Amino acid sequence: MASSSSCPPPSPRLAHLLPVLVAAVVLLGRGGEARQPAPLHGVVRSMAFDEGYTQLFGSGNLALRREGKRVHLALDESTGSGFASQDLFLHGFFSAAVKLPADYAAGVVVAFYLSNADAYEKTHDELDFEFLGNVRGRDWRVQTNVYGNGSTGAGREERYDLPFDPTDDFHHYSILWTQHRIIFYVDETPIREVVRTEAMGAAFPSKPMSLYATIWDGSAWATLGGRYRANYKYAPFVAQFGDLVLEGCPVNPIDHSATAACGTPWYEPVAAALSAEQRAAMSAFRRGQMSYSYCHDRRRYPVALSECDTAALPRLFGPDGMKYGGDRRHRRGGRGHRSDVVM
Repeated sequence: MASSSSCPPPSPRLAHLLPVLVAAVVLLGRGGEARQPAPLHGVVRSMAFDEGYTQLFGSGNLALRREGKRVHLALDESTGSGFASQDLFLHGFFSAAVKLPADYAAGVVVAFYLSNADAYEKTHDELDFEFLGNVRGRDWRVQTNVYGNGSTGAGREERYDLPFDPTDDFHHYSILWTQHRIIFYVDETPIREVVRTEAMGAAFPSKPMSLYATIWDGSAWATLGGRYRANYKYAPFVAQFGDLVLEGCPVNPIDHSATAACGTPWYEPVAAALSAEQRAAMSAFRRGQMSYSYCHDRRRYPVALSECDTAALPRLFGPDGMKYGGDRRHRRGGRGHRSDVVM
């Protein structure tokens, strides 16, 4: 683990390009090579596995390809697999290009997330992309979760139907986390923004976290509440990761408080300056692709949480938070510290 308590200063190249890059028009990538969010083109450097990561579990089910710049995570009857960042970070930009297992993938869960559950068992923070497999002929779904200070009971979950086949090619999934806001990206499109408010308090993730990527068996809940389970006749299930990016403030793993010297890193103004075009793209994605919204789930939250704009998209969702016309089967509970909304 790194013992540094400060972040490197923004590069001159980034300072020069930032005003132009932030103003770039953002559209969802369709076809061709998946691209990182527009403010980061040509600025953020991807790394080889050994430069910033370590194997978490899975023995031989983790394999490195292309000189360590691509990671294959496999799930078979014996085990899943996963890796984690070597450092803890307080804020930053975290990204990977991911290609999900094809064919029958019911019960399979692939996750790309930040967490500190190993250090804070009951008060952990977490930011997730969770990919939930499905039966043949039905699409994978992706869910984002925001947990702060152990708030898994109010996990602020959202779920989306992707407008592309995530098993056909690589697509970038990115988390930009600052002291004031969190932005989730799919390829070049910001799909979700969480702005810190006074009312959220410690429910806004604010403690150092590690970055994780895993594949595991979630048969008990992941596909239609456990109706369809992992079928190991189709194993191994392999998720591929590339374009690995860790851009953040590494902190001392012993004294987590020694982080004030990070100052104002480059990603703070990027997060605060979403353009009108980016916001329009985000609005279009949410209107067209979001299939569950915790802000509209009156069964879990008779009174919406403080940050929710209940005037946004109210006619699209039922009282259970599910989008009208979608698959409305769901189950709650039984997932440990992971999301408690399952559909």
